[in-house]
Amino acid sequence: MRLDSLIGLEVVNGKAEVATYRGRPALHLTPLPDHEGADEASLAIVTGTDFDDGTIEVEVAGAPRVGAPSDSRGFIGIMFRAQDRGARGENFYLRPTDGRADDQLRRNHSAQYESMPDFPWDRLRKESPGAYEAYTDLEAGAWTKMKIVVSGTRAQLYVNGSDQPCLIVKDLKLGDTHGQVALWSHVTTDGYFSNLTVKSARSRPLIYHK
Repeated sequence: MRLDSLIGLEVVNGKAEVATYRGRPALHLTPLPDHEGADEASLAIVTGTDFDDGTIEVEVAGAPRVGAPSDSRGFIGIMFRAQDRGARGENFYLRPTDGRADDQLRRNHSAQYESMPDFPWDRLRKESPGAYEAYTDLEAGAWTKMKIVVSGTRAQLYVNGSDQPCLIVKDLKLGDTHGQVALWSHVTTDGYFSNLTVKSARSRPLIYHK
């Protein structure tokens, strides 16, 4: 799925448009008016998905929006097993400006897992420091490949074609469930998405080709 059309997508808490970014067709996800500085996310839900176990691959490009707060990081990623229009779901996302920060602690926060609504990133960081986030090399605004492999209550995140995951979660907080796949971008982020592929083990695989 090249994401050069809005067909098959339900946008929640934002606006989506087809754009050309760094030479390729892409979906540009932006916040609703007057929400640019809020602490919330915009979603583009792939309505034809019912994902339990399997693999999700996508290319993302994220950077803080012009005028975003100074602690914005370009938060961008994928929500999976999403339910209730994204009110519940598992989420892997990146903080692109942390990837090459001149601060090791920030680098260690480059990739993040959270589970909505009960286990947002800040609760996980407070209760289990370092267990649900990790370092990976990132460049803000550059196309970055994400691959998520899910089995039961286990999920692994791979970045930029690495054969080793940068982040492993063995206790997905929603349990062994299923739901939709959604493109995810914080409203402080200028977010682009391209080349989505979803292969689900649930009944007949749903495959979105590049």
